Parts: sequence; structure tokens; C-alpha cells
Amino acid sequence: MKRIALYHLETLMWIERLGTFAAAAQRLNTTQPAISARVRELEEQLGTSLFRRDGRRMVLTARGRNLVRVCEPLRQGLEQALLAASDFTGATGTVRIGAGEIAAASCLPGFVEGIERDRPGVMMEVSLDLTARLLQQLLGGAQDIVFLAGPVASPGIRTVPIGPAGLVWAASPSVVAGGGFASRIPVWSLPDHSPLHAVTRETLALNGLPARVDHTCTNVRTLIGILAQGRGAAVLPETMAREALASGALAEVLPRPAQAIPFEAAIRLRESDPVILDLFDRAARMSIQH
Repeated sequence: MKRIALYHLETLMWIERLGTFAAAAQRLNTTQPAISARVRELEEQLGTSLFRRDGRRMVLTARGRNLVRVCEPLRQGLEQALLAASDFTGATGTVRIGAGEIAAASCLPGFVEGIERDRPGVMMEVSLDLTARLLQQLLGGAQDIVFLAGPVASPGIRTVPIGPAGLVWAASPSVVAGGGFASRIPVWSLPDHSPLHAVTRETLALNGLPARVDHTCTNVRTLIGILAQGRGAAVLPETMAREALASGALAEVLPRPAQAIPFEAAIRLRESDPVILDLFDRAARMSIQH
């Protein structure tokens, strides 16, 4: 029998985990033809078929399932032993990190700084998206770890809280000086799938004002610019509004909401990559930058 390389087994396990050659190729940063070639090599060396097609998914045969069952702990143990021997300082590879816009501003700076300092061999690919799409990407293998506004409950994922982000009601100083809500200023918010939308309505009602949202914007930084031009008021994450408040571009127009947005880090429930598990453990020890 020809020699079977570790990458053959890694390929086999990612196809089993993600269900398609294309998803495994994306996760392993290679092409679908390269994945197909690895599977052919492995099947030729073993003299047996390891997969059968079931619709769009590739399903392991009985022999394939048995091979994964036996080899997965061996592969994990080898990787863990090699990384532990170097105290993870020698960890290498690409980790895909996803975050929503608010999470990126509130959670990621310190996390990224720590990885750059302590895991110099790990390359990060950071992308921003909506929470629903990030969860789909995580479960599909396109993301390895994601930072989300919580609480998030979804089968197949494991989460850890990393703290809340405080909120402020903000408008331009000219709007505040002009009487603020007494002059029926426009109320802005993120779209209704955002937790900021609900907080906006709730806190208006608590302040004896109509629980309304006149306009929505999908981007917090753009919304800050709109408010700075005197176009209305909105609830903003304090971490993202801090600079504009300090410079005088924005001012607080109502008392700060008692609510805060909880944030969580999430990985796949069946995640076994020691580097990703190490980063998840680091995320569990971090906190929102106040």
C-alpha cells in the first residue's frame, strides 16, 4: 500500500462533516478538483469506495464511517500533541472569523491583537455580515468562529458569552439644543431584525414618547454620519459612538437605555480543530472593550 498522508484523512473528515466536496475545499483553502483527487488517491490506496452520492451530499459508506471513527481521534491527538509541545506558539493555518458590524467594533480589536501577538503563524480572514448569514456560514464551514449579538440559540453551535455593550441615545448638538424630541425629530434605527430596533421603541415608550422608528439604516457608521448632520436621533452602541460624542459631533439626547446588547462567540458544536478550539477558549476569556 502506498503511503497515506495526514491531509488525506483531514480531507475525508471535512467532507464527512460538511457534506460536500465544495464545502470541504473552501474550508481547506483548496479547489474542488483537488479534493476529488485526494479522495480518489485514498480510495485507490485502500481499494474500496468511501463515499456514495445522496442528492447533493456525499455520504460515507460503512467502511468510510468506520475509517473516520477510528482515525479522527488519532488525527486530533497528533495535532494537539504537536501544538501543545510548542505551547501553541507554533500554530499555523488560516482561521475564518465572522462578525456583525457592532461585534466587530466592540469585540474584535482586542481579540485580533492577542492572536497577532501570541499566534503569529495563524492567518486571520475577517468578514462582516448579518447574524443570520454568519450562522449559516458557520454551520456550512465557511466560518470557523463568529462574534454575534446574542443571545443566539441554534442547533449545531456552541456559544460563550463575552459581555454586553452599553447603548446611548444620540443626536447632533444642534438637535439637542433645539429641544430634541420636543421638536418631533426623526427617529432612526437599524432594521427590525436588529436588537437596537426593539430597544429604540422600548426606551421611547419609557420616556413617555411615541414608540416609533421613522427611518432605518443597515450600517451604524453611516447612521452616525447621518445623525451628525442633524438629521435625527438614534440608539447607538456606546463603543461606536464614543469618538463622535467626545469630539462634540454628537450629544446625548435622552437618558442611556438600561438595556445592553449581549455578545457571544460561537463555533460548531462538533468542532475539533485544536487551533480553533484554542481561539474559542481565548474568546471565552475576553470581554467587551468599555
